[in-house]
Amino acid sequence: MKVLIVEDEFMAAERLEDLLIKIDPTIVVAGHCDSVKKTVQWFQLNKPPDLLFLDVQLGDGLSFEIFEQAEVDCPVIFTTAYDHYAIEAFKLNSIAYLLKPVKMEELKASVEKFKASPYFAGGIYLIREQQFALEKVQQLLTKQYKKRFLIKSGTHIRSIPVEEILYFYSMEKATFAKTVAGRTHLFDHSLEQLEILLDPMLFFRISRKYIISVTAIADIITLSNYRLRIVLKNCDDQDVFVSRERMQEFKEWLDK
Repeated sequence: MKVLIVEDEFMAAERLEDLLIKIDPTIVVAGHCDSVKKTVQWFQLNKPPDLLFLDVQLGDGLSFEIFEQAEVDCPVIFTTAYDHYAIEAFKLNSIAYLLKPVKMEELKASVEKFKASPYFAGGIYLIREQQFALEKVQQLLTKQYKKRFLIKSGTHIRSIPVEEILYFYSMEKATFAKTVAGRTHLFDHSLEQLEILLDPMLFFRISRKYIISVTAIADIITLSNYRLRIVLKNCDDQDVFVSRERMQEFKEWLDK
């Protein structure tokens, strides 16, 4: 079985190839592409692979553009760092997906699902289904995120731009936000609701208690147990940690 890996992060592409070979030594990686342009060129010069591993967001644009510029007549397993709401669109349309960082067991299950699929050799139905899923996910990924929040302060109402917010945190079943000016505001939204409303390029949920902006980080300290402690601006909490299950994703978020 020949596969093509489209991934703009070198380490992620190398890791994916290593995992694939461990799962099935007969798998042949026909090539690596790290951009929309190179992937389009690859399909123009080569026969389609049996299976395509496709990152949703590449350095020169969203991977949806590849389908507009080249014929992709092969099944696709998507890899994405986007939230589970985008992932649901893949599920509804029977499109295999992997959430970064890719896990061995999930990758193995996706490959086995592909091998057992009646669309192993591709087909019109599968391609149409993929295109429908792409359109749905593209709508989700290009949606408008919150730019301002309306808050109440006594008898006053104020609109706060998201750029002024350093981080959100939960405490005693309530949600608060800390601003660049050092003010604390009570919010009606839960952290779960805020995850949907905030631009994931600007904000990241590091734990059950905190959603932080990239500008809020004053320092990151690696501890002896390999945990990461975050020093936040305008924050007295000395126990702000990145949860273990989110560490790899957090590092990838910082590196975007």
